[in-house]
Amino acid sequence: MNAFDVRTDPETGERYMTVRVRGEALLRDPFLNKGQAFSRGERDALGLTGILPDQVASLERQTRRVRDQFDLKTSDMGKNVYLNGLMDRNETLFYRFVLDNLAETVPVVYTPTVALACSHWSRIYRRQRGIYITPRDRGRIAEILHARPVMEPPVIVVTDNERILGIGDQGAGGMGIPIGKLALYTAAAGIHPERCMPVSLDVGTNNAELLDDPLYIGYRQPRLRGAEYESLVDEFVDAVIEVYPDALLQWEDFANSTSFRNLIEHRDRIASFNDDIQGTAAMVVAGVLTGIRKLGAQEGGNRVVISGAGSAGYGIAEQLRYAMRVNGASEDEVAERIFVLDSRGLLIQSPHLRGMKEHLAVDPSLVDDWVDVDEPPSLLDVVRNAQATILIGVTGQPGLFTEDIVKEMASHVEHPIIMPLSNPTSHTEVVPAAALEWSDGRAIIATGSPFSPVERAGRTHRIGQANNSFIFPGMGLGVTAVRARRITDGMFFAAAVALSDCTRDELVEHGQIYPDVEEVREVARAVAVAVARQAIAEGVAEDVDDLEGHIEALMWSPEYLEMRPA
Repeated sequence: MNAFDVRTDPETGERYMTVRVRGEALLRDPFLNKGQAFSRGERDALGLTGILPDQVASLERQTRRVRDQFDLKTSDMGKNVYLNGLMDRNETLFYRFVLDNLAETVPVVYTPTVALACSHWSRIYRRQRGIYITPRDRGRIAEILHARPVMEPPVIVVTDNERILGIGDQGAGGMGIPIGKLALYTAAAGIHPERCMPVSLDVGTNNAELLDDPLYIGYRQPRLRGAEYESLVDEFVDAVIEVYPDALLQWEDFANSTSFRNLIEHRDRIASFNDDIQGTAAMVVAGVLTGIRKLGAQEGGNRVVISGAGSAGYGIAEQLRYAMRVNGASEDEVAERIFVLDSRGLLIQSPHLRGMKEHLAVDPSLVDDWVDVDEPPSLLDVVRNAQATILIGVTGQPGLFTEDIVKEMASHVEHPIIMPLSNPTSHTEVVPAAALEWSDGRAIIATGSPFSPVERAGRTHRIGQANNSFIFPGMGLGVTAVRARRITDGMFFAAAVALSDCTRDELVEHGQIYPDVEEVREVARAVAVAVARQAIAEGVAEDVDDLEGHIEALMWSPEYLEMRPA
């Protein structure tokens, strides 16, 4: 049973909350706690008189105090710790401050700062948030979920902590990712905080530094593998279906070796998606659509080179293929337009390739007439011979897009689209200033982490951030709004189109192919409507009257309601 209910006063028409807890227990609940904003009447009625300082403060005054304390922190890591502490004390105040300062706070709450937070998780740990499931919990995961109820339908972000951003296995420290993701679900899409469930499948770690750290908080064992790992994941999904059958389940930061298996095994059982595979892909497709539509490039003439053949590269290639088919390209044309490289070079079909790399490889006939190339062809070889117009990096290798590669692109396309997407900032394949210099200011650049505008030759180049927060919050809102039974490729393409449509012309004129982060709430609303409409059209959800109004009504906003005893 929830600790509160939201009701409407029949006389005034004002919304208010009835609460079932009093006194200090009310202040310990981060969603119900209003701190000094409790009125004198509320303090008397709810057992708070004498506990709080005398002055009653408005939400606006409280955010001023948060600003003063936030500004005292001299590092992004310090600001991350402070904001997470604020979220643990007063969620409404936390989200009000984040929404009022999106450009400043999103990089602190999530990428790139969250990577550093994950690597120090055991040393900055202060208060439990979310659910940690270990192999010791086998056979009782449903019981654990029952014991930690949330509002329905919940949005669950789960990680096994193995591939955290660009820094790898962080053990229990990976919990920073689900917490950060869900903070963006709420800030961007208005998913109610009480519907958010971060989960760490803490199956151990192979990070020797963590295993040797006396302060490490996680399951101090080597990482679980094979059938035992898979059966634990399967039990977790079974438990979610049993306890929360209408939940949205997002897989986050799993290794390539497990991410595809988990997604394929369960995507038809519960509405679920892998943000690294599908969310990143939809976000990339949106940027490509914007660049093609608004920069005058002819879609039929574009050739895409993707450096990185992991889960993100696979997802991007698949979504681009889907987009090309929707826009009328034949299978043969699609096969000739997308080139994917791994660490060795271009993937070319051969008996030695297996799994997803086999699916990504090009036909050998496409490279038969290439001359003076490595074996297999290098990134520069592919860019030159394929006459690449779009270059995407998801490798985590800083500096991979060299001067020669960028100049080669700029030699055969007026406005090359270059997307170094690896996070954190230190892992980006090329910094925007260098790419602009090497392309004589003609490249259109979008990065995974935020970069400041670049001043060159009297012109300001704005760098769009290809941030998944433009996709996954709206996906979650749209899916749960219509209780979609599964998530389809068509729903992700609808999300990509909606995001592209949200990018204003004046931004593109300055080279920016994504909206500003301050527009993320409007973007999430548009994405949610598009996703829900597509789900209904594909028959995986039931129709809803006044879909846009229904979605708008579901979006929670950080404001204080009057509280009364239940």
